[in-house]
Amino acid sequence: MPENLSMSEHLTTLPEAKPSPRRLRLAAVIAAAVFGSIVVIGVATRISDARTLHQWTDEQAIPTVVISEPESANGSSPLELPAQMDAFTNAPIFARTGGYLKSWDKDIGAAVKAGDVLGTIDTPDLDQQLLQGQADLATAKANAALAATTAKRWQVLRQTDPDSVSQQSVDQFNGDLAAKQAQVNASQANLDRLKALKSYAKLVAPFDGRVTARNTDVGALIAADASGTGTPLFTVSDTSKLRVYVRVPQVYAPAIHRGDEATLTVPEYPGKSFTAKVEADARAITPTSGTTLVQLLVDNPDGKLLPSSYASVSFKIGSGALGLRLPAEALIFDEKGLHVATLDASDHVHFKTVTIRRDYGKTIEVGSGLVANDRVIINPPDGLADGDEVRIAKNPQQAAKPHDKA
Repeated sequence: MPENLSMSEHLTTLPEAKPSPRRLRLAAVIAAAVFGSIVVIGVATRISDARTLHQWTDEQAIPTVVISEPESANGSSPLELPAQMDAFTNAPIFARTGGYLKSWDKDIGAAVKAGDVLGTIDTPDLDQQLLQGQADLATAKANAALAATTAKRWQVLRQTDPDSVSQQSVDQFNGDLAAKQAQVNASQANLDRLKALKSYAKLVAPFDGRVTARNTDVGALIAADASGTGTPLFTVSDTSKLRVYVRVPQVYAPAIHRGDEATLTVPEYPGKSFTAKVEADARAITPTSGTTLVQLLVDNPDGKLLPSSYASVSFKIGSGALGLRLPAEALIFDEKGLHVATLDASDHVHFKTVTIRRDYGKTIEVGSGLVANDRVIINPPDGLADGDEVRIAKNPQQAAKPHDKA
C-alpha cells in the first residue's frame, strides 16, 4: 500500500460487510413473535372486557333495594296524643242583681278562699224595693191582724146568740182572715227574695282557688244576668288539680282503663314531665273523629300548669294493642289498594296488602298484613313486580337506579 494514502482513503477501499442469512431469519422470528403476542393480548383484553360488560349489564338488570324490618310498637314506643288542660273546677261569677260596681277586692291571679269578697255592687234601685217590700209586709200584717179580730168577734157572737148573726157571715170573715194571712206570706216571701238579691250585691268566691278573670271595673253598669249568657264579672278556678282531656283513637280505646298512669309534657317546660291518671272516659265513639274522650287528672299544687293550655300525653299501651311501625316511604298506593313490597328467603319480591292504624308522619303503624320478621322494601323502584329478584343494598347509596349508575 502506498505510504502516501490517508486513513480515510484506505477505509474506502475495503469491501462492504453484508448481514448473514442466519441473522435475518432470527430477526424475522423475533418480529413475528412480538406481533403475535400483541395480537393475542389485544384479543384476550377485548374478550375480558366483553365478559365484564356482559356481567355488569346482567347485574344492573337486577334492582338494588334498601330493606327495613317492622318495628314492634310495644311499650317502649308509647302512644302520644295532644291534650287540653282545664281547671278542676271553674266558676264564672255573674251578677244576680243590677246596679253599679262599687269596688272590686281581688284582681286576676289572686288566691282566694271560699267566701272571700271579690267585688261589691251598689244597688240603689234594689234598696228602694226593699223599703217598699218592708212596708207592704207591715200593711199585710196589719190587715191580717184586723181580719183576725173581726173574725173572732163574729165567731163569739155566733156562739152566744146564734140568731143574731148568720153562719154565712162568720164564714165570710174567716175567709177574709185566711186571705189576709196569705197576703202576709206573699209579702214576706217577696221581702225575702229582695233580701236574697241584696245579698248578691257582694260577689264572693264559691270555693278555694284563684281569680283567672276580671271583666269589670269600678263604676261600671251591672245588669242582672240570671241566664248566664253574658260576660262574667269574675272567674274563679281551682287549679290545685287540672283535668286533662284527650281524644283517643278507637283502636286504642279498649287498652286504656281507669287508674292507668300517663306522662304529660308541656312546651313551656322542656325536658320536664308530669304524671297524670285516667279518671274517666266517655265510653262512646265520636262519629266525626272516630275517637273517644278520655279524662285524666294531674296534680298542680305549685300552679306551674296553666288551665286551658295544650299538652302532650303519652300512654303506655300494651304490645297486644299496638301494631308494627314502618317508614312511610315503604307504602305503595295504586289501583290495587294500599300495600308494601316484601322479600322472601330467596330475595324475591312479594306484595302484601296492609291497613294503617295510625299515621305518625315519618312513620306509620300497620294494623294488619305484616309480621314482625318481614323484610320490607323502602322506596320500592317503579316497575317492580311480584316475583322479581332484587339485591339488598349494604347502604342506602347503593340503592340507586341503573340509569343513575350508568
